[in-house]
Amino acid sequence: MTQDFLNRYLFDSVSVRGELVQLGDTYQQIISSTDYPAPIKTLLGELLVATSLLTATLKFEGSITVQVQGDGPVSLAVINGDQNQKLRGVARWEGDIKDDSTIHDLMGKGYMVITILPTKGERYQGVVGLEGETMAECLEAYFRNSEQLKTRIWLRTGEFEGQPKAAGMLLQVMPDGQGSEGDFEHLETITDTVKDDELFSLDAQDLLYRLYHQEEVKVFEPQAVSFECSCSRERSGSAVISLHPDEIEKILAEDGKVSLHCDYCGTDYDFDSIDITALRENAGKADDSKVH
Repeated sequence: MTQDFLNRYLFDSVSVRGELVQLGDTYQQIISSTDYPAPIKTLLGELLVATSLLTATLKFEGSITVQVQGDGPVSLAVINGDQNQKLRGVARWEGDIKDDSTIHDLMGKGYMVITILPTKGERYQGVVGLEGETMAECLEAYFRNSEQLKTRIWLRTGEFEGQPKAAGMLLQVMPDGQGSEGDFEHLETITDTVKDDELFSLDAQDLLYRLYHQEEVKVFEPQAVSFECSCSRERSGSAVISLHPDEIEKILAEDGKVSLHCDYCGTDYDFDSIDITALRENAGKADDSKVH
């Protein structure tokens, strides 16, 4: 498994759909931008996998933000993505984080916010408390309360051959599906047997065959998942010249440059006095062209 992919599949005979996502590079790029404590790396990995699974389940065009907020040491952990499985994420925390911290140790009294901005249509936002001992249980509660669809989620993070990995699976009853509760529980029991090393190392086809070789499964074409940050020098420059000129001059006098840091990818953008003069000239030309 050399690339990051999401795989969708259907159980034809029992009207249950499934998803499998396996992430290496995407996860590594997100956690490498900052020196995160191990429990926050785990939290971001689980949130990353959850966002990928959720995006595939909702089937929309646009952007999605899944974030957890709280009054604990971690004030925010967020993953942004879109229907093309382009994802990025960041977390903010203060103080020491114990290695055995749970999601509730990290977030304190927390809640999850899921925001969808479709290309066409109205903005949607759902807010749910962190009901459950794990991120997977919290998401299952979201589906139970919001979607009212029987859903099970498995989220795993760890290392394989020295590299950070994140992976997960989802099972969900089809909205118009047929089949008994026992059918779904049977598939849950099978999926519960999946091991971390299998999720991190096996090709999707091999993994799904190992789990479901006695079932009727239809597997669709995989969708690539990747890290993508929307920051750029141009956007950073626009942010810089939006500051009050006196503030810009003060920063230049003290530091010789105005610097912006992207928390998502770790890129630093520096602008000296010559850069800022050029930015202002370009902005002035753009304004003149609008007038004419």
